[in-house]
Amino acid sequence: MTSAKIILNPIAGRGHGARIEPQLRELLSAERLDFDLALTAGPWHAAELAERAVEDGFELIVAAGGDGTTHEVVNGLLAASGNGEAGTLGVIPIGSGSDFAHAVGVPPDLPGACLRLTNGKTQVVDVGRVAMPGQPDRYFDNTVGIGFSGIVTQEARKVKWLRGIALYLPVVLKTVFLRHHAPQVTMQYDDEELALRALMICVANGPREGGGFLVAPEARPDDGVFDLMIAGEVSRVAMLGLIPRFMQGTHVTHQAVTMARAKHVTISSPDNLIAHVDGEMLCTDAHRLEFEVLPQRLRVRC
Repeated sequence: MTSAKIILNPIAGRGHGARIEPQLRELLSAERLDFDLALTAGPWHAAELAERAVEDGFELIVAAGGDGTTHEVVNGLLAASGNGEAGTLGVIPIGSGSDFAHAVGVPPDLPGACLRLTNGKTQVVDVGRVAMPGQPDRYFDNTVGIGFSGIVTQEARKVKWLRGIALYLPVVLKTVFLRHHAPQVTMQYDDEELALRALMICVANGPREGGGFLVAPEARPDDGVFDLMIAGEVSRVAMLGLIPRFMQGTHVTHQAVTMARAKHVTISSPDNLIAHVDGEMLCTDAHRLEFEVLPQRLRVRC
């Protein structure tokens, strides 16, 4: 029987994690899963619990929360793996976004996600690594968003009672009308170089962020490359017109948008770069970010 460490974030989904704990325990027991459940107590506790779970011999380490919880667990698994294949990761999506779960095909409902832990397949996916001068490297499973989406993440943290697209869509609309400066950036990706004032840049391992925005609709987490979405500065009216296109994935043909693929990416700017990583704040004043894709590094039960 597979032994599983369940790492539950009680504040995921604006407190949804704490509310579903009894039901989660019942469903896992009904699946006859040999599990130990631990609650996170603060930032980066999930990463510590995941790393310790590997050391303790658990075969399956499950992130029960949103994309931020999964992000921490992935970082813990990568820390425990050295340079080898990490995992096996399970995901129970109960957070505000749960975009990585969507990318790997985990059902959004609690019973369906629990069933996949015992009856799902295991696939091996890529992981991204982002480096900032003077800071430890961070791993990411889904996306890093720079510029507009970084500001959206800042604003979303102020909202305490909504989840999913009901949270992010109003925050996106609000952010359109905030006074924010499009940074002047220089991008190098593989053998290409691009300089522009950037409304938003996304370095994507998966296709979706923000609970339903298809920023990189062709991205696949197991293809060995990042998909890049690079949007130049546009007017507020144009930004409003782009929002439904981002939800449908049709923004890729807009004249202000460049799509590309690369294994290595460097973004530098004299301006402050505001960025999120997997829906959590990464930085508000960085001037250089370096990205590398790590192919086939993470086992996922899905």
